[in-house]
Amino acid sequence: MTRGWIGVDLDGTLARHDGKQSKRIGEPIPAMVERVKMWLRDGREVRIVTARAARTSFHIFPYRAEKTQIEQWCFEHIGQVLQIQAHKDYSMIELWDDRAVQVQMNTGKQVGVSRLDIGSIAVETMADQARPMLEVV
Repeated sequence: MTRGWIGVDLDGTLARHDGKQSKRIGEPIPAMVERVKMWLRDGREVRIVTARAARTSFHIFPYRAEKTQIEQWCFEHIGQVLQIQAHKDYSMIELWDDRAVQVQMNTGKQVGVSRLDIGSIAVETMADQARPMLEVV
């Protein structure tokens, strides 16, 4: 097993999500499921990082039932149960999430696209280049 772990969000990243809070877990997203299986074959540790595992936030479904449902979904679609949690820690090396926007470490500079940028042009430029890093139309 390699050092560190990879976090993968559930709703909208690993499983289809309709945007509504629901106790139902959607159908698997094939490209992401295959990626997770590849990481597992390569000896990487993969964990589900989801708000569904947060015991203190509002839930339609009680925590234990929610966790059991996620475990069953993982076993059915990934072939094994993954650790489930609602937080990241210093051992996490990557987080795959449909809502995350990457920033350059220690700079605050945006690397990817933000949902807030849709419909406008992001004009942030790289320090050594005069062209825009990202254009969204």
